[in-house]
Amino acid sequence: MARATHTTEASGTSRPGPRHHGNRHGRSEEARLAVLHAADGLLVEKGFAGVTMEGIATRAGVAKQTIYRWWSTKTDVLMDAFLQDVAEDLTARDSGDTARDLRVYLRELAWFLSASDPGAVFRALIAQAQHDPVFAQEFRSRYLDEQRRRDRRLLERAVERGELPPDLDLTAETDQLMGPVYYRVLVTDGPVGKEFTDRLVDAFLARHGLTAKS
Repeated sequence: MARATHTTEASGTSRPGPRHHGNRHGRSEEARLAVLHAADGLLVEKGFAGVTMEGIATRAGVAKQTIYRWWSTKTDVLMDAFLQDVAEDLTARDSGDTARDLRVYLRELAWFLSASDPGAVFRALIAQAQHDPVFAQEFRSRYLDEQRRRDRRLLERAVERGELPPDLDLTAETDQLMGPVYYRVLVTDGPVGKEFTDRLVDAFLARHGLTAKS
């Protein structure tokens, strides 16, 4: 969703999008998606401080009061946009090969967090959570808990197939696999290319005596 490009005027200012209208039976899906696209795009272009409800409304082609009927703050809009992107882009595959699936998933996670438009939204939301305890709690409950379930799913499948022991500490193992990616993205800004993520997978495979299937 967030990778859609946005048209701009020659002067560099954003061109208002087409007008979208809801209906009396509920939220217009077209308008809702336009708002989420607009919020993502504005954050990437202007940063968190540069995103306003007025700017989102103009970019999306909806009335500002329409946005306020659905969301209370720009953070709420960005949160919904990010959650939709995560659901679309970070679903672990199941090829039956744990080693291969881990490599693919960690590469996609690293790219998503560090180089994609939704990753920019993620970093902005993390920053907002540092000084907004109410939002921090919402962020944990709406994103982090579900993301940790997504991250664990690959290991749960390996346990179900008998490749890993049933008493494996899935939380600790998941943290060892995924944690370094988040640390580099959010703290050190170090590289998170496939060489880095593949080393994390290799270390996990070595600890548990797993090898890639031929």
